[in-house]
Amino acid sequence: MSSQKFASLRYTALRVGLLIACFAVVWGLCSAHVIPLGVGSSNLVWMVLLALVLSAPLSWVLLRKQRDAMSEQIVARVDRAKERMAANAGQEDGV
Repeated sequence: MSSQKFASLRYTALRVGLLIACFAVVWGLCSAHVIPLGVGSSNLVWMVLLALVLSAPLSWVLLRKQRDAMSEQIVARVDRAKERMAANAGQEDGV
């Protein structure tokens, strides 16, 4: 249970870290003129969008274990909420 306690936070932090790493790679490639810098003053927007496009499939592959742990955590919370709602509905019907 303790490994799942912060599963959502861990996944989110790793996802943001992967986005930052992709942005750093894109920034380096733009600085080295390996990829185009964008049009006019769109350089930053171009780099952020490209980093988002790169980090999405990478996170799908690299963060599978963390995503599964987060999913288990969410399912457990939903199940507990359903049980509480059923118990409350049972108490109201018994009154």
